Amino acid sequence: MKFLRTNTREYKRLGRKKLRRWRMPKGRHNKIREHVRGKPAMPTIGFQKPRGKKVFFRVVRNLKEIEKVGKGSEVIIAHVGKKNRERLLAKAKEKSIGVLN
Repeated sequence: MKFLRTNTREYKRLGRKKLRRWRMPKGRHNKIREHVRGKPAMPTIGFQKPRGKKVFFRVVRNLKEIEKVGKGSEVIIAHVGKKNRERLLAKAKEKSIGVLN
């Protein structure tokens, strides 16, 4: 289910991808915040995915962190340069770790 920001249907400029993100409605008479029938849904804890279907991954920034990750896990390599990224990719391939980016 996609949760729409307030008034995205009314204003063309809010249809742009950058402005389409969810924002908590805070207005006094806001229909989405009041859960009025026929208006877009608001995210609540009931919309959460079952624990088995969630995707878990770790963010890795250096070789020490990638050594701590278990075999067959998935990681994201973040905030590193080209040389360090190549080293991390080689180490991940060696340990059969999936890289998501």
